[in-house]
Amino acid sequence: MTQPRQPACAPAADASDEGRYLALRARDARFDGHFFTGVTSTGIYCRPVCAVRTPRRDNCRFFTLAAQAERAGFRPCLRCRPELAPQALRWSLQDASAVLVQQAVRLLDAPELWAPAPQQAVQAAQAAQAAQAGHPGAVARLAQRLGVSDRHLRRIFEAALGVSPLQYLQTRRLLTAKQLLTDTTMPVTDIALASGFASLRRFNAAFAGHYRLNPTQLRRSGADAAAPTQCSDASVSTPAQRSGATATATQRSGASATAGHTGELRLAWRPPLDVAALLAFFARRQLHGVEWVLPDGAGPILRRTVRLAPGCTGQPREIIGWISARFDGSRHLLLLQASDSLYPVLPLVIRRVRALLDLDADPAAINAVLHPHFPQGDGLRLPGAFDGFELAVRAVLGQQVTLAAARTLGQRLVERLGQTIATPWPELDRLFPTPATLAATDGAVLGQMGIVRQRQAAIVALARAVDGGQLALHDGADPEKTTAALCALPGIGDWTAQYIAMRVLRWPDAFPSGDVALHKALGLQGQKNPARAATAAAQAWRPWRSYALLRAWAGAAAQA
Repeated sequence: MTQPRQPACAPAADASDEGRYLALRARDARFDGHFFTGVTSTGIYCRPVCAVRTPRRDNCRFFTLAAQAERAGFRPCLRCRPELAPQALRWSLQDASAVLVQQAVRLLDAPELWAPAPQQAVQAAQAAQAAQAGHPGAVARLAQRLGVSDRHLRRIFEAALGVSPLQYLQTRRLLTAKQLLTDTTMPVTDIALASGFASLRRFNAAFAGHYRLNPTQLRRSGADAAAPTQCSDASVSTPAQRSGATATATQRSGASATAGHTGELRLAWRPPLDVAALLAFFARRQLHGVEWVLPDGAGPILRRTVRLAPGCTGQPREIIGWISARFDGSRHLLLLQASDSLYPVLPLVIRRVRALLDLDADPAAINAVLHPHFPQGDGLRLPGAFDGFELAVRAVLGQQVTLAAARTLGQRLVERLGQTIATPWPELDRLFPTPATLAATDGAVLGQMGIVRQRQAAIVALARAVDGGQLALHDGADPEKTTAALCALPGIGDWTAQYIAMRVLRWPDAFPSGDVALHKALGLQGQKNPARAATAAAQAWRPWRSYALLRAWAGAAAQA
């Protein structure tokens, strides 16, 4: 067997490697995604939770990133599947280079920001031209977005991580494709396009070069290596039925969203995760027809309808569908099903579901700061948002009213202006209104729903800013610039902007200092300036003030 080649920048062995080996021996899921182990005797790299026999210490090399392991010549394990590992989100407030690298990594992880693949309807000459442009264009666009030269980006990226941005991007695409090959019955051509490759030829060449297998061989090997999971929902077809599906990606992106042939996509998390608390948060806020929480049964489930605009998918038209996420706590896995209409954008769906349920959180780092202050909240996760605009509108509706009142207003909005959709469940039949719909809605119509004039103006202004492209609401947006832009809109204040930053931008240090529930939880409501006192108290919680706020809310609810 060909031995892995030595990388140009091999990670230096240090004392931390001994700790990593202990975590590997214990198969400790808390370290999943924090490092990968390359085994020199096999040429394979694994997650710390891999169930295979623990390799000898002198055969192990440790890497922080999957891209580093692949650059060193290791291939991903077909049993533990490195593509399932939670991402390692790191935050820095001081080192400018570290901040730039972190931003670059987050953007390279985002499928909506990968170089757009040509659609099947594009002429062959255009496809060849796009393929020839390839990845350097993606890296150049990334550097432009970050406001630096691509040379500077490559230099600091390689200095910090030991791989180039191009190598990191290639690994992300290949691991995404590997997951789709293993967990779905999607045609290989569709997987190539969904994973950001400009052509099937380039996809096959990349696979052969990195994994010494073609995609079909890997799909067969993956099926043999991993035990299949059974769908618990009778409305979802069996693998035998799925094998007969012949619809093209273009056909699947249409309005029909009732089928579910993707199988179960497996998404891992690091324990602990308080599933009951997370789903209770969504259940208290769910809008009938759009969301449906099932806390009991074989596994707690969250289902919802989804809409993805052309601007974030690269598709010629919007894509609608549904997702169903079931928690398997014993294996620290989320089992995700999606409608066939979401086939072309499954990588984007996966990323948004991970953000929605905060699956990439690192409890060890968070609890190291917050446990002394909130010892009962170690398993709490920060609920995110699948659609940033939807969450922002619902945040505006929740200003200065009770949770029940905000939910009532949101329900009226969905029933009056939301588009209908067919799903396997009668409980899900509506989509949240689009920015274009709300931007064109007359204030009188909103007033008939009980929305006061100030909120009417805020919703319309927000919708127009998003529909016109002046405001981006996703987890790659800059928190400071986005919160400033939100506060500049009529009827939106600091609390709403910080709440949106917390749940939409996934900013772990967002902090609505004027939150009344927070003041009550901290016993500050009687002070002259409780917001200032809360800000001072929260300095000890940085950079995890968003998580601290969630724990303060949970503590106050438990005492009520």
